[in-house]
Amino acid sequence: MSINWDSKVLHSLEPVINNLKLISIDFEKLNLEAKRLAQYDYSLPPNSVLTIDPEVHIRKTMLINTLNFAFTDFETSTKYQLKNTDGEFSDTDAMVYQINKAIEQEVPILDGSYMATITEEQFHKIFSANISMPMHLEKIRTLNEVGEILCKEFNGDWLNFITSGPKKLYHEGEGLIERLILHFKRFDDFSNYNNHSVYFLKLAQLAYWGIHRELSSSNYFFIEDMENMTAFADYIIPVALDQMDITSYSPGLSKKISQGELIEKDSLEEIEIRAVTLFVTAKLTEEINKLKAQEEKIIIPQLDFRLWTEFHANDEPHHLTKTTMY
Repeated sequence: MSINWDSKVLHSLEPVINNLKLISIDFEKLNLEAKRLAQYDYSLPPNSVLTIDPEVHIRKTMLINTLNFAFTDFETSTKYQLKNTDGEFSDTDAMVYQINKAIEQEVPILDGSYMATITEEQFHKIFSANISMPMHLEKIRTLNEVGEILCKEFNGDWLNFITSGPKKLYHEGEGLIERLILHFKRFDDFSNYNNHSVYFLKLAQLAYWGIHRELSSSNYFFIEDMENMTAFADYIIPVALDQMDITSYSPGLSKKISQGELIEKDSLEEIEIRAVTLFVTAKLTEEINKLKAQEEKIIIPQLDFRLWTEFHANDEPHHLTKTTMY
């Protein structure tokens, strides 16, 4: 499957990538890293009988990505982490663990009506770790807003939304991403760059990748146009690319990141960091696929998943932006 450079997200990056001011890309290093990364196994779960309830998985994945933003304290740069007899969990992994526990304890957290009315007390009862959940008030407000829309338009159930259109990301305005950002503005992730809309769509894409990754082998849910999906522009993948020396930041931007200074949402700094993340991961995937047999070729989210898994618990400082989009 080839990368669609004309997709909604990748095409929108061109003005930024062609005029980078604060970040440089080492294409020679990119090609070297592609050779190393090509050696890894990126296989999706094997085709077999489902061991999870697909409907619960869909509902849970959409919930996770409704809340999947800000897991580092903006004052201390401390990550949200949980340690117990089950192991150690960091940032998103910690939240997912706690969502699973809530479901086991029969908290109706997957129901739109519960999301719409969840209180601060109820939220903290579910999400308690080494620090208070970063941006917890914003998370509660986001849950309330999404829950209200689910109840009003989809009978309180994410499954009704997912199954009410084609299994394509983009399809004449009726695709999964198109409908998601139309009905739920919290997923409409873009920035304005010189009067040009640059699309990132981190959580919208990540939600559908989580569903596709686990269910596609069973044919229960299979997205037909995965060539239109990019990486997920967050805090972690930029660290991975920096650690691999593919990207280099200007002295001023490097200082801000190392000292934990806030980088404003929609600033040139944030836009370049996120745009470069999407562009470089696409180029890496393209180079990796040149080295793989046809049946082993990967799509961009598979590389993203590999890099995120390797680097998300890394102590290296990452940029900090107060946003509900990642």
